[in-house]
Formats: sequence, C-alpha cells, structure tokens
Amino acid sequence: MTVTIDTLMHRGVQTVGIDDSVATVESFLNEQGLTWAPVVDAGGVVIGVISASDLLLFHAQQRQAANVPAWQLCSYKPVVVGPQTSLAAVAQEMVQRHVHHVVVADTEHVLGAVSAMDFVAYCARAGSAAGTAGP
Repeated sequence: MTVTIDTLMHRGVQTVGIDDSVATVESFLNEQGLTWAPVVDAGGVVIGVISASDLLLFHAQQRQAANVPAWQLCSYKPVVVGPQTSLAAVAQEMVQRHVHHVVVADTEHVLGAVSAMDFVAYCARAGSAAGTAGP
C-alpha cells in the first residue's frame, strides 16, 4: 500500500499575497509562529514561498521591508504536488530540488503543506512502531 502525502500534510495552511509587503509578511509569520508561507496570486495559485531564510538574507542586504512586495522576495517555482502523490515521490523531489517545504494543492487551491521536519517525525514514528527507534 502506497502512503500518500495527504496523510502527512498540515491542513489549513496560511498564505500571503503577492502584493503584500515584506514587512506585512514578516509580521504575519511572527504573529502566526510560522517559519514560511506560500505566496499566492489573486486567484489563489501558488507562485512561490517566503521562508525565514529569505527574510534573513533580505535584512542582511539592508533593504526596506515596507517598500518591497512579496513577489520580489519569494522563491519561485516551489514544489507543488497533488494530494495523492506518494511520500517517496515527494521526498525524492525535495532532495533533488534542495527544498525544505512542499505545498500540496489541487488544480485551484492550496490544500496543505509538508516540511522536511514532517518527514523526520514520520520516520521517527514509523521506527518507533517497528521497535527500531533510538539508541
């Protein structure tokens, strides 16, 4: 039986708009306790992601957060997969593209998200259930 990404994903993912300022995105992430968010256009289509790493680099360049829209900072062409994609396929894509976050979407809407830490937790639970976890 193939395990699909929808069994691992977090639902109710918070997104930010392409025209939101970097300052607005940063405040939103801080208020929500998030380290990243998908960036969507007016129709809800994912065009990129903004992460804490992006924000650190942005501030290191001493740019003005209030004057820069999210679309100028986000990482374009994020990994977006359908809910029935296998965990193995998603993991392979994450490794090949060197990304830590994946957006799960149908043809029109963001359904959820998965991070590399979600995979680590899944493997730890699976190892524990099999009696192989820990030293």
